[in-house]
Amino acid sequence: MKKLILAAITVTTAASVFAQGTVAFVNRSAGGTSHVYSGQPGSPLRQGNAPGDSPAGSVDYAGYTLIGTTGGMTASTTFAQLLGANGAGQPESSLLPGAGTTTFRTGPGAGNNVLVTSTFANIPADAAVGTFEMVAWDNSSGLYPTWAQASVGWAANLIAAGRSLPFNISSIGGAVNTPPGVEPGLTSFSIGIIPEPTTAALAGLGAAAMLIFRRRKQ
Repeated sequence: MKKLILAAITVTTAASVFAQGTVAFVNRSAGGTSHVYSGQPGSPLRQGNAPGDSPAGSVDYAGYTLIGTTGGMTASTTFAQLLGANGAGQPESSLLPGAGTTTFRTGPGAGNNVLVTSTFANIPADAAVGTFEMVAWDNSSGLYPTWAQASVGWAANLIAAGRSLPFNISSIGGAVNTPPGVEPGLTSFSIGIIPEPTTAALAGLGAAAMLIFRRRKQ
């Protein structure tokens, strides 16, 4: 009998150690609505809700196209994933992808991702709060099925991608809590190529470097 009790305790402890937090990942729900857009080549990357979002914001997406609409990026080949870390206000560098990559909808749901439950190995089940961020990218080539690969391609200006502003979610899903939604914390954002530094910016950096160099020589 004692052996059975010890075995049960061991199994329960192991399950609690490996229990993972869950989040209901969809940017259109009763809690609010945000959208993901694509821009024209050279368009600046934007983050934040527009006046028509819920809650409403002030970011202007005129000239941008919702993912999944005619003239925009294809819904089925534009991927989205949720990144997260345990605790509130964590730095972006600490956010890791959750299991659960999804795509986008068309028609009235354009700009909104298909619902998926994101599971995080780095966030305990029923955690009090976590920091999250939505990322999305173009996988029409089929070469970037994960954010780990897509983030490298984006940094090299090989594909278009984008990310929301970081936000917090409380009462992470697990054995006690049901998976919470990402709204109203999640914000709208656009997908694009990382802009190259402008001539003016490069000139400014060069001038700053020269000033520092001269001061060190004095």
